[in-house]
Amino acid sequence: MRDDSLNFLRRLVETGGPSGYEQSVQRCYREYVASFADSVTIDCTGNANAVANSGGSPRLMLAGHADEIGLQVRYISDEGFIYFAPIGGWDAEIAVGQRVNIHTSAGDLSGVIGKRAIHLMDAADRKKKSELDKLWIDIGVSSREDAEKLVAIADPITIQVPMIHLQGSRVAAKSFDNRMAVWMCAEVLRLLHGEAYAAEVHSVSTTMEEIGLRGAHTSAYGVDAPVGVAFDVTHSTDYPDVDKRKIGDIRLGRGPVLSRGPNINPRVLDLLIAAAEDEGLPYQLEAANRGTGTDANAMQLSRAGMATGLVSVPLRYMHTPTETLDLDDLENAARLVAGFIRKVTPETSFTP
Repeated sequence: MRDDSLNFLRRLVETGGPSGYEQSVQRCYREYVASFADSVTIDCTGNANAVANSGGSPRLMLAGHADEIGLQVRYISDEGFIYFAPIGGWDAEIAVGQRVNIHTSAGDLSGVIGKRAIHLMDAADRKKKSELDKLWIDIGVSSREDAEKLVAIADPITIQVPMIHLQGSRVAAKSFDNRMAVWMCAEVLRLLHGEAYAAEVHSVSTTMEEIGLRGAHTSAYGVDAPVGVAFDVTHSTDYPDVDKRKIGDIRLGRGPVLSRGPNINPRVLDLLIAAAEDEGLPYQLEAANRGTGTDANAMQLSRAGMATGLVSVPLRYMHTPTETLDLDDLENAARLVAGFIRKVTPETSFTP
């Protein structure tokens, strides 16, 4: 991966921005994509829309959500400990012992998530699963008064962890779900920049997916495109304790994943497969027997309907601070979608 692209990806995943608090992430996106977009706008829901080839036809929407799961300050105790609520889907065991950033009006504030030490638990307590509302954040103060000088109710909180390289092209970070898709929204436009193609492309970094696809609903309505592709992560099944019979056989390093099922327009899928084969890119198929739980849901059902595809990148350990993917899959996904856009013309029919 090019150094500037990798640095952009790193900046995206290390920036804090849970659902409803994506402003810093969107600022990263807008600054980076501006050099290869005709315009970049942001709406009242926080969606950032980068438009390329203005005036082209048909209008085509790309979507990747900018939010991550996070936490929110709910209550400060007399002793200065901070209790919190989840934003998005959390496994409480993942939160135990984590270092966090509380994103305050004065900047990021470090804290640690505390839990009673195992030495102080009886046998019954040791067998109990952690519960988020029983955990707390320690910022190193001793009173509510001191904490309230630094923190406000409803301040957002994210895990404090850098992106790291593993072996080869594999990397781990806290928010590949779904900042890698924001990277893809920009990378597709970079790949197409300076080329001639038919479609007017709206590459939208959407908001609030983790709490109900909210940004995708509003942006899909506003863009009003007849065709679109959503970007997201999907569960890889190439690590221990995953049942392939229930989820399928999806592996890191074997290429981007194309979803097939009722959320997916079959003509869009055919063109995505043709683009992959023409470009000589590997790809995997994923069975989606209902709504996919991604921005593709909202896009498909917008207005009178959008012909929608879903291109995903395999991910291990979703909704943890150690989400792991293969950079080759990520780059190939962007190349595949750029190839798809080159194939779309005003005459392309998406009627099944």
